[in-house]
Amino acid sequence: MRNTFLVLFVLTAAVLPVSADDSATVRAELTEVVAKPLEKTTVIPGELAPYRQVDIHAKVTAFVEAIHVDRGSYVNKGQALAELSAPELLAQRAEAQAKIPAVAAQRIEAEAKLAAAESTYQRLAEAAKTPGVVAGNDVILAEKAVEAERARIDSLDKTIAAYEASVKAIEEIEKYLNVTAPFAGVITERFAHEGALVGPQGEAGMALFTLEQIGRLRLVAAVPEAYKQSISRGARVQFTVPAFPSETFTGVVARPAYAVDSKTRTMPVELDVTNSGNKLTPGMYAEVRWPISRSGESLFVPRTAMKSTTERIFVIRVRNGTAEWVDVRRGMSEGNQVEVFGDLQAGDRIVLRATDEIRPGTRVQPAS
Repeated sequence: MRNTFLVLFVLTAAVLPVSADDSATVRAELTEVVAKPLEKTTVIPGELAPYRQVDIHAKVTAFVEAIHVDRGSYVNKGQALAELSAPELLAQRAEAQAKIPAVAAQRIEAEAKLAAAESTYQRLAEAAKTPGVVAGNDVILAEKAVEAERARIDSLDKTIAAYEASVKAIEEIEKYLNVTAPFAGVITERFAHEGALVGPQGEAGMALFTLEQIGRLRLVAAVPEAYKQSISRGARVQFTVPAFPSETFTGVVARPAYAVDSKTRTMPVELDVTNSGNKLTPGMYAEVRWPISRSGESLFVPRTAMKSTTERIFVIRVRNGTAEWVDVRRGMSEGNQVEVFGDLQAGDRIVLRATDEIRPGTRVQPAS
């Protein structure tokens, strides 16, 4: 009977729960939230572009007389690229020039008539001082004749000025027949040949050349919107290109777009690149080592201290020995450390290896 009672006591003790405090307490390794400056470099894509690029069109409709450059030609500012011919301009200038002497001759004749008219008027006006010598109407007619000749001379002067202005304008247009480079660069495309009819854009057809400035380049980098805070005008940024994998080049942040592409969630940022020796070429793909920083210190936790579910990302903070789930957002990573944003402070103690088995309110003791 005594043995039977002992067996029943042991079985009952095996299924009884431990005290409430013991069942809600777990042991876990803890760590602290760390605050430190974020200093990191990430690689983003970029593309080199010419600093300036222009399709060169003829400014007047004309025929190509001669071409002095071709694709790949390096040119200086003001260098002659092509010569054009426009026979109708020559004809217009010759016609205007030919009319000037004829009008000038008419003016000389008008001056002679004016002198005669003035002499007649003065004679009649003097004679009219004696009553009855000259009819009053004769004096008036003589005066009108003087005014008419003066008006004719004025009209001829305006005609001569108009023809001279026309000649000057045509001569200015003829200067456009000598096509020159607007800036130093390289001819990357040639579209026209001798004999082709060319003209202003939208009129008589094709461009003559494409000219690109490559001694200085633009590096257009696609900066993710999350890194907008790291954009700083004047900052020097390094990059590499596949053509020279062992070399590092430098660009200077110059022109942020300050507008995010809604499709790529990136902001175009232009960097100025000095292309010494024209080693780099427009169109090259670049890997830009973009420096990332924050205005102040960031909070970091170990990667293992974050727990992700389908609904949330959280860390388990231990405050006064009790577990709390604190929702966080991921930031940048530095090795095993992850930048986090949430209701945390530097020095907060958190579970090093987070698990959803440690529920809020659970008593947590540091593992020895």
